[in-house]
Amino acid sequence: MKVADILNSVKHTSVSFEFFPPKTEKGFQNLYNTMEELEALKPSYVSVTYGAGGSTRENTHKLVTRIKKESVHEVVAHLTCVGSTRDEVARILDDYDEAGVQNILALRGDLPQGMTEWNPSGKGFDYAADLVDFVKKRKPHFGIGVAGFPEGHPEALNRLKEIDYLKEKVDKGADYIVTQLFFDNRDYYDFVDRCSVASINIPAVAGIMAITSKKSMVRMAELSANARFPAPLLRLINRAEGDELVARAGIHWATEQVRDLIDNDVPGVHLYTLNNAHVSTEICRNLGLGDFSALNRS
Repeated sequence: MKVADILNSVKHTSVSFEFFPPKTEKGFQNLYNTMEELEALKPSYVSVTYGAGGSTRENTHKLVTRIKKESVHEVVAHLTCVGSTRDEVARILDDYDEAGVQNILALRGDLPQGMTEWNPSGKGFDYAADLVDFVKKRKPHFGIGVAGFPEGHPEALNRLKEIDYLKEKVDKGADYIVTQLFFDNRDYYDFVDRCSVASINIPAVAGIMAITSKKSMVRMAELSANARFPAPLLRLINRAEGDELVARAGIHWATEQVRDLIDNDVPGVHLYTLNNAHVSTEICRNLGLGDFSALNRS
């Protein structure tokens, strides 16, 4: 089932999770344990990321196909322009189709370490819109998601052009949007309104990540020059002494974000799990979401 169909068919806000492929067998085992714990939350779907420059392509494929084979959930496979030629993407799409995976998140992708500017090779895709167009033409039955940036794309010099680029992705076949993380819901609501003004009327899923330490907050700021930390959030984090209390504060803030989003009937909330079951479980438990009977057994 396409993610867009899931979002349009449910009577309530969908909740989904994002995982990343580990680099070691131990990491995979830890992830499988995390996924087993999160099964009780009954997510609408799950997604699996690509590493910078396509560095985790094989592990992404391994994880996606295993989830599809062993889980009842729909799974979304990330695909990127960076690190991929057209022939490689064609083979990946065929492999996914054969495995029954028919949902793709089409992205430009993060640059490999050491690369500061995106220079397409000519054998691949210049922009995410080109990748969307390729997937749509080769696999018209696939569902295609794209990224949205409520706080602005880190490389965007023109916020008007930024929405134009998103519109191009939608016109070429994208059927839903999942946003990058944000900490002030007003940024998300304004993003959705700006999409409406530009006649972008597909579902926009809100991407949420909880701060779990001051170090992680600094890391978020480094990864996105546009990351905006509202003053109330900063005061909340600064009052917390030690990472345990910071994590509690961060989970509280994320919980309130999700509560407000659900109260406003957004189509979906996508939790960036960082392969950690505890944070997503606490957010959902705080809001009374999911079936926790399996988690409460002694």
